[in-house]
Amino acid sequence: MEDVMDVMKSRMQKGIDYFAGELATIRAGRANISVLDKIMVDYYGTPTPIQQMAAVSVAEARILVIQPWDKSTFGPIEKAIQKSDLGINPTSDGNVIRIAFPQPTEERRRELCKDVRKMAEEAKVAIRGIRRDGVEKAKAQKKGSEITEDDLKNLEKDIQNLTDQNIKEIDRIAAAKEKEILEI
Repeated sequence: MEDVMDVMKSRMQKGIDYFAGELATIRAGRANISVLDKIMVDYYGTPTPIQQMAAVSVAEARILVIQPWDKSTFGPIEKAIQKSDLGINPTSDGNVIRIAFPQPTEERRRELCKDVRKMAEEAKVAIRGIRRDGVEKAKAQKKGSEITEDDLKNLEKDIQNLTDQNIKEIDRIAAAKEKEILEI
C-alpha cells in the first residue's frame, strides 16, 4: 500500500521539478543563465550545451556574458544563439559574447503570463494523470485481495490529498513566475 504512495510522490515531484525547470527557461527580461539550457552548439559534429563550452555569467541585470574556453567556438556559439528561439542577436568583441535582454513590452509580458498559465495547466494535467494511475493500481491491489476495501478508501483519500498538495505547489510556482514577469 505504501509503495503506491512512494511511487506517486516520486513521480509527482519529478513533474513539479520538470515544470519549474521549464519555467526557468522563459525569458522574463532579466538575464538568466538557464535560458541557454536548450541551446545546443555543433562542436566537432556533436551537439553540446553552451555551459560545457564556456563560462557563462550574468554581468548586469539584463546582460549575459559567455566566455568560450576555446576561441574557435566563438562563431558556432554565436550562430547557435542566433538560430535559437531567444530572438536576440549576440554581440562579440573577440574575447566574450554578450547577450543583452531588452525590456519586454506590456503586451509581451501578458503573452509570457499566458504561456506560464498554459504550462501550469499542462503540469496539473500530468499530476492528475499520475493520480489516475495510482488509483488504478490501488483498485488492482483490492481486486487482487492485497488490500481491504477500507485500505482502498484510505489510499484513495491519501492519493487525492497528495494530488491537491502538488497542484497547489504548481499554482504557487506559476504565481511566483507571473509576479516576476510583471515586475520587470
